[in-house]
Amino acid sequence: MPSYAEDRRKLASFLAALAFFLSAVEYMLPRPIPFMRLGLANLPILFAVDLLPFGSYMILALVKVLGMSILSGSLFSYVALFSLAGTMASALVMRGLRVIAGPDRLSYVGLCVAGALASNLIQVGLARVFVFGPSARYMLPAFLGLGLLSGLALGVFAELFASRSKWLARVIKEDRG
Repeated sequence: MPSYAEDRRKLASFLAALAFFLSAVEYMLPRPIPFMRLGLANLPILFAVDLLPFGSYMILALVKVLGMSILSGSLFSYVALFSLAGTMASALVMRGLRVIAGPDRLSYVGLCVAGALASNLIQVGLARVFVFGPSARYMLPAFLGLGLLSGLALGVFAELFASRSKWLARVIKEDRG
């Protein structure tokens, strides 16, 4: 019988592969703003909030960024830096909120919206410093609005998936059981 640690490694590997796959799907979709993505590849990270220990969770977020950057050909560009900062900010905010509020008081919708807004805020801050200067403030309303919409949409999808998925229910039960 596999050990708990081995099960977590397999789960982390599965979630990383899923993030990479969703990155590929997302890369093929049109973007509302040239360098803004919908965040599909963040779904495995959202579920990993409840499924993985902190270290594995943060490695998953890093793997998601590396995979997306390799896939898009932006690994050694400012785009990868923005993606890394946004993903890490989002992952830390979601994990922190989950630790503070617990799974019963904060839904995936709330986590996803908070993560999307954290990601967008850090990316606009980087855009101000590295690219646009003070005029970056003009992008803030559009970025936060689109982040709110995409966070809501992905959060609702995650809630629906979580309420219907026997696989996710089993994995969470095994983790808490």
